Amino acid sequence: MQTADFDYVLPPERIAAAPAVRRDQARLLVLDRGTGERKHAHFFDLLQHLPRQALLVLNDTRVFPARLRGVKPTGGAFEVLLIRRLATDPTPAGQFGETWEAMTRGLGPTAAGKRLAAGGIEIVVLERGGGTARVALSGPGASLLERLDEIGEMPLPPYIEAARRRAAPDQAAQPVNDRLRYQTVFASEPGAVAAPTAGLHFTPELLAAATAAGHEIATVTLHVGPGTFRPVEVDDPAQHRMDAERYRVPAATAAAIAQARREGRRIVAVGTTVVRTLEASARANRGPVVAGEAETDLFLAPGARFQVVTDLITNFHLPRSTLLMLVAAFAGRPLILETYAEAVRLGYRFYSYGDAMLITGEPR
Repeated sequence: MQTADFDYVLPPERIAAAPAVRRDQARLLVLDRGTGERKHAHFFDLLQHLPRQALLVLNDTRVFPARLRGVKPTGGAFEVLLIRRLATDPTPAGQFGETWEAMTRGLGPTAAGKRLAAGGIEIVVLERGGGTARVALSGPGASLLERLDEIGEMPLPPYIEAARRRAAPDQAAQPVNDRLRYQTVFASEPGAVAAPTAGLHFTPELLAAATAAGHEIATVTLHVGPGTFRPVEVDDPAQHRMDAERYRVPAATAAAIAQARREGRRIVAVGTTVVRTLEASARANRGPVVAGEAETDLFLAPGARFQVVTDLITNFHLPRSTLLMLVAAFAGRPLILETYAEAVRLGYRFYSYGDAMLITGEPR
């Protein structure tokens, strides 16, 4: 199996620059991975296609405005994309001080110890290497996250920004409130730099209707990092190394999964991050999903066995990506590539702000 085996042709105009007008108006492709049958619907039709009394597991991570822009003393612009907090530093009362891992752009040969500023936040570059930097941030306020809510930018994927640059003038004139729309309605735990995009299609009304119809809803937390966009740059996917991401499984969710498995009910993962969380926990605990926190660099590619997840709601993913490989592992590579080709022909919208797919049925 080669990375090139997960390539497909996607016209640039199929990349969604903006979400559907209403979250649940996105299109929904329903794929039976056992028979190969495909149906075409909208996300508001989801409950018609879910298995009975399913357990839906959502990722409640919240995207925080992690991008800071500033100007160096030399006049050049720079960017800092915060990835994860490493430490809370001692500061005087009324000030915050934190050390973060970050990705940077425009710093050039900035030496360790260099002091920069963005939006009133002082940034000290402590160390650089391996594609990331360790930076100390300080400023007035109770916490950095509070300050970022005021001056930070949502870290949109680069393909959304590129799609907007290509958009027709009439489309470009329709602004998107990314702080609202690049966030699920059930997001509650700040820490992600990318949204769990399968969850973007849910509305409060749809979630309420799912519960009323006899489905159960549970949550996990996996803070999505920038590695979700990192391309597979080796010919053999087995040589690719995933970035570790931290996850948490609440006790109530672990109990709900155990109960659903005992009763033979379907467990529907809403997004690939939920798949990785549940399957990582099951692997770490020799079968059951156990409450607690851990990190995972689990890479699911064709040949992997899924121990927990029986159905999957997901968006359409980039060629040659680990996300596409996960979906191909779940439904089979030939079937997924055939389904993607049909989605392209029928005008489905791809990637984070695009349309959705429900993969159901028994594996072949």
